[in-house]
Amino acid sequence: MFIDQITNAGALPSLRATMSFAGQRQKLIAHNIANAETPNFRPLDVSPAHFQTVLGEAIDRRRGRSGGSFGALQLESSRELRVGDRGELMIQPQTTSGNILFHDRNDRDLERMMQDLTENYGVYRLASDLLRSHTLRLQSALGERVG
Repeated sequence: MFIDQITNAGALPSLRATMSFAGQRQKLIAHNIANAETPNFRPLDVSPAHFQTVLGEAIDRRRGRSGGSFGALQLESSRELRVGDRGELMIQPQTTSGNILFHDRNDRDLERMMQDLTENYGVYRLASDLLRSHTLRLQSALGERVG
């Protein structure tokens, strides 16, 4: 019970969800880049803005339940996100649109994909750095060490 309270306190659940989303999206973007020259290939993606909205709503619901920042973060499934039975987050990518269709019927925009890759990496890196910092503080507190 005590460990559950620690792991569901503060920013930990939202950082875990952000890292899960960004990690899965990074694989998806890399797949799109690898297939940029494949005929008839349509890139897939998920919307970071949609994820941020779903995450924000889950944080607001948690605040309403507990009056603060404690308790499990309950994300809700949507068209682009699916939440498993144990709370694991899985992306459900959709075909992107808006690019010019090339002669090989490929819908690619390599510059945009590289920009998405870089931005997504930044999100993952920030979330992992914050999570590591928070975890180190918890370890120090649990070990009764002065930081």
